[in-house]
Amino acid sequence: MDIVTPEIGMVFWTTVAFLLLLFILGKFAWKPIMAALREREQSIEDALLAAEKAKEEMVKLNTESERLIKEARFERDKILKEAKATREGIVNEAKQQAQAEGARMIAKAKEEINTQKAAALAEVKNQVALLSLEIAEKVIGKQFEDQKKQETLVADLLENMKLN
Repeated sequence: MDIVTPEIGMVFWTTVAFLLLLFILGKFAWKPIMAALREREQSIEDALLAAEKAKEEMVKLNTESERLIKEARFERDKILKEAKATREGIVNEAKQQAQAEGARMIAKAKEEINTQKAAALAEVKNQVALLSLEIAEKVIGKQFEDQKKQETLVADLLENMKLN
């Protein structure tokens, strides 16, 4: 059983080698390993802080974008209302102009009708006067065929002229 139970010299030298290895590792390897671990820990912590800042910035940007969207919607609604009011104003103005133009055209047509009516009445009066003259001429012509009637009429007219 020599293989299972170690000898005292072997234990001594194994312990010395282990302590020597532990000393060398502590002197040269532990410091860089520990520095690398601290550096790694610091970079992880910095990354977590940066992620937290990015998250806060993202929340801030989301809030800002929501506010901007609300403002844009408000502006859009305002512009649409103004456009609708402008459109209604233009339509109303066009209606008023159309009504005014229609009234002007009606007044002009009435004036033209009255002018033509007056001209037609004047023409009718002229024709009536001409017809009356023709009828009177024919009637007087019939009455004055007799010479005696003509002389009597002329005498009466002369007397009336002297009296006036």
